[in-house]
Amino acid sequence: MKKTFEVLKKSKKARIGRIVTTHGVITTPVFIPVGTQGTVKTLSPKELEEAGVEIVLSNTYYLFLRPGVEIIKKAGGIHKFMGWNRPIISDSGGYQVFSLADRRKISKEGVEFQSHIDGAKHFFSPEKIIEIQINLASDIITCFDECIPYPCGKDYAQQSMELTLKWARRCKKEFNNHHSSPNSQWLFGIIQGGMHKDLRKRSAEETIEIGFEGYAIGGLSVGEPQDLRNEILDYTTPFLPEDKPRYLMGVGEPQQLWEAVEKGIDMFDCAMPTRNARNGQVFTSRGKVVIKNAQYKDDFASLDPECGCYTCRHFSRAYLCHLFRAGEILALRLNTLHNMHFMVKLFKQIRQAIEQDRYEEAKREFLKKWHNDSEKIH
Repeated sequence: MKKTFEVLKKSKKARIGRIVTTHGVITTPVFIPVGTQGTVKTLSPKELEEAGVEIVLSNTYYLFLRPGVEIIKKAGGIHKFMGWNRPIISDSGGYQVFSLADRRKISKEGVEFQSHIDGAKHFFSPEKIIEIQINLASDIITCFDECIPYPCGKDYAQQSMELTLKWARRCKKEFNNHHSSPNSQWLFGIIQGGMHKDLRKRSAEETIEIGFEGYAIGGLSVGEPQDLRNEILDYTTPFLPEDKPRYLMGVGEPQQLWEAVEKGIDMFDCAMPTRNARNGQVFTSRGKVVIKNAQYKDDFASLDPECGCYTCRHFSRAYLCHLFRAGEILALRLNTLHNMHFMVKLFKQIRQAIEQDRYEEAKREFLKKWHNDSEKIH
């Protein structure tokens, strides 16, 4: 299948799009569950498909360490290895430059990591990161970048942004050297610059000048206030081409998703919905519910009366509370399955609102219910 992206419908800045990849079509706006080590924790690929998930994310750094790229390559690529036949996007490991700061050393050539598994040292250059992702055979691959913390001084933010630009040029060159056919994989560039508008502008303009098939906005959701995140996103997004996919990395709170789609973002990934589920917090139409709390021990209502997922059709809050408090693995699976259905349904609502040109109204309706006291839903 020839890779293409087209905008099918716009409602002000919010838009519905269609990304065609080797392993299928992605309808945007879309949520991308995080499958760091080749799995979305606790769920099978079949369960993800049945929930309506169109694309998952895998992590270059973690898969390189275990099981190793050669094993995945021998298996025929990441899709065959993990039994997932729909699209996969791989992140470059740039987030690990941020999250594993105590285990890495950055130079202009790349990043030296000390493995969290066995302490062995590995060096990742932009060229190696691209080579790994090509061997994984992900549908969409991303440039190596440095994700900086918040707060961060402007001098360091500028230095980091300039390094990310240099790495982007090297990534693009390496990608072109590997690919004689342009239709097998997408390559996304990543916009950085911290919370500094002039750096974001320069990063966007120079990344676009390099020329990529999609553009990600990185370095947000790293501890900054929500108002500042929205301000930077609102400022940065208009610089990105209308005819390319736009990807906001690491954002998954429902309110933030509505706000980002409203600004013209197409793609989102975040570990939060699945991680929170494993910690006993589930998303419902009326807000978040901490199902492990004692108040649900004798609550025999379904988790969310407006949800039709397997968890909500078959089990009560009391049973889910019992499973979690008893330490049963089934609790993690049922909670995660529900949150995955919630996220897929949320994006269906968002796309429907765009299609019907009632985005602002639909957003208000959703958030009014979402911000209700979640511990009092009935």
